Amino acid sequence: MRAYAGDVIVTGLGATTPLGGDVPDTWDAMLSGRSGVGVLDEEWAAGLPVRIAARLAVEPAEVLGRVRARRLDRCEQVALVAAREAWADAGAPEVDPERLAVVIGTGTGGALTLLGQDDVLEAHGARHVSPHTMPMVMANGPAAWVSIELGARGGALTPVSACASGAEAIALGLDLIRLGRADVVVAGGAEACVHALPLAGFAQAKALSAGGAGPQEASRPFDVRRDGFVLGEGAAVVVLERADFAGARGPGVRRHAVLAGAGVTSDAHHITAGASEGQVRAMRRALAEADLAPQNIAHVHAHATSTPLGDLTEARSVAEAVGIHPVVTATKSMTGHLCGAAGALGAVAAILAVRDGVVPATRNLVELDPEVKLDVVAGAPRHGSVPAALANAFGFGGHNASLVFRQA
Repeated sequence: MRAYAGDVIVTGLGATTPLGGDVPDTWDAMLSGRSGVGVLDEEWAAGLPVRIAARLAVEPAEVLGRVRARRLDRCEQVALVAAREAWADAGAPEVDPERLAVVIGTGTGGALTLLGQDDVLEAHGARHVSPHTMPMVMANGPAAWVSIELGARGGALTPVSACASGAEAIALGLDLIRLGRADVVVAGGAEACVHALPLAGFAQAKALSAGGAGPQEASRPFDVRRDGFVLGEGAAVVVLERADFAGARGPGVRRHAVLAGAGVTSDAHHITAGASEGQVRAMRRALAEADLAPQNIAHVHAHATSTPLGDLTEARSVAEAVGIHPVVTATKSMTGHLCGAAGALGAVAAILAVRDGVVPATRNLVELDPEVKLDVVAGAPRHGSVPAALANAFGFGGHNASLVFRQA
């Protein structure tokens, strides 16, 4: 194995989100400013302090088939749906299986199965627990199933870094190619845990928006009236390739963008409160890896979950590490917070901004917090060339991941 110093190309994109069952529908909704947030009217949500969430626009079973879906946790289902789209978008590359790797991050893995089967155990006894429980529960399930689907034998890895997981997965994919361990990597994040327990836990921690202004107005990144995030579900996946490998496949291979650099750091500060210093280091490392100066970054896709403290910390970090010149957006205002998949979906949005030369507006941004000294897009998308973009993802535990993409 020899280190690789050439470009790493993004040749495939896949996603299933509260805005759409694939990338084109999700991107169209982002540019249109639509919201995927709705009311939870199920009986199990009746006693919760917060009864809104961003559910999937398309049920995974409609894509995978109901027989297949029954043996998969919802987190595994969404990972497979997004990976299938990304692989098809990349043209299903013919690659030595030992040179093909998969990296899918998640925050909670098969938590819905764990909670559901515990209910079965308590209500009906051990003999009624599903024999598929453990493969459905394990956090590496999404990566494992995607590797089986694609025949990838170069590694099936699972970063579990809270809301930075998906972005860390893409950063790890970049490392695998640069270290010479893979020619193609399928990387991203998956999360599906809209359930009473995490909703109650986040609500008790005062992290969720109460949704007083209405479900679709609840997520308000950078707005002075923001009061917390909205829990969402979904997955996003990219296909990464060595530029020479992609080039050998012919001129028809899509080149959405170049993944030019990544920065991964940890705060060692607080289990839930992010530290600006760690975020700044992640962005600066990503820029250094990409061999770009701060002024080269035209767009920042912010992590911006719509929490009072988190958004302000990130705004200060971006201003220090990159400056106040880039056009900034926060698409969680439309999708809600996909937790372990959030960083991967943010990466997809940044890639599309670079490719198409348009940055979606931040929904529900009516009055910018006066302490936020950034050019945050509001009202309508911002059109114009985006030579390079940076995407941030930060997670509980002090996990920070920043990715830099530039035009292919």
